[in-house]
Amino acid sequence: MSASGRYLRSLMACMLACVFWVDTASAQSNNAGCTFGLVAGTSRQILRCREGLTIIAEDGARFALVDRDRNGSADAVRLRRKALLLDAPAGRVRGGFAVVTPQAIAAVRGTKWAVDVARGKTSVFVVKGRVAVQRPASNAGVVLGPGEGVDVEAGTGTLTVKRWPAARVSALMARFGQ
Repeated sequence: MSASGRYLRSLMACMLACVFWVDTASAQSNNAGCTFGLVAGTSRQILRCREGLTIIAEDGARFALVDRDRNGSADAVRLRRKALLLDAPAGRVRGGFAVVTPQAIAAVRGTKWAVDVARGKTSVFVVKGRVAVQRPASNAGVVLGPGEGVDVEAGTGTLTVKRWPAARVSALMARFGQ
């Protein structure tokens, strides 16, 4: 395994352990260092966070920001329904950033990616950079690169990385006006 693969796997293990220690009510009440707004002419929300992190939330998305280290800045989000498009500039979010869903944890240091929760599965797609994905109760995971995605369902089966067809990518990105 490459050094970056080992690093991402270690980062994911740390994030998994830390995510569940946080009181999410306090993270929601103080916005975890992010400002909320609407994307002009749409019902999508945009969150701009201190470290340059930008999150676009699809209309109807259910999520909560998490400040695991309680420093006043979001370093994770719990996503329960619909999709988020995230852009985390490399090196700006200390310790990386994670999206936790019922089926998966997707963690990065600097990239642009989308996470979608629907019908009992989590889909993760990478626009640029690299994202490590694993099930919450597993140490095994995959690392996605640009143009790659994975669908994670409940269970213990192997995660399969696929290059997503243009139609699927376009449909997902259109939900964010991109």
